[in-house]
Amino acid sequence: MDKAFIAKRTQEKLVATESAIDLALIETTQLLADLLQARADLGAPVAFADDVQVKLTEAVAALSSARTLMGQVHSGLEEAALRLGIRPRMGGPYFKKDFRMSDENERIVA
Repeated sequence: MDKAFIAKRTQEKLVATESAIDLALIETTQLLADLLQARADLGAPVAFADDVQVKLTEAVAALSSARTLMGQVHSGLEEAALRLGIRPRMGGPYFKKDFRMSDENERIVA
């Protein structure tokens, strides 16, 4: 199998994993915000469901740590690809589907 094909397949899995972690981080922080808002809306005391809030905060920290580690994995794999003689394309690791054009023809991440 071609080295470049294998590297591309691996890069796609890596980007998908990074995106999944980002989505999980977004969903978890929104859940935490919703939990705090629900407590306020119910007029519950600050200590109400405090153990749940602590666990959600720990989950956010763990996901944030995972995202940082995946960034390190990304850098490590880029270095490994260079050692294997696989050179990056000038266009970078972005795909056309990742961008859309705004009315002012500016690039906006989708």
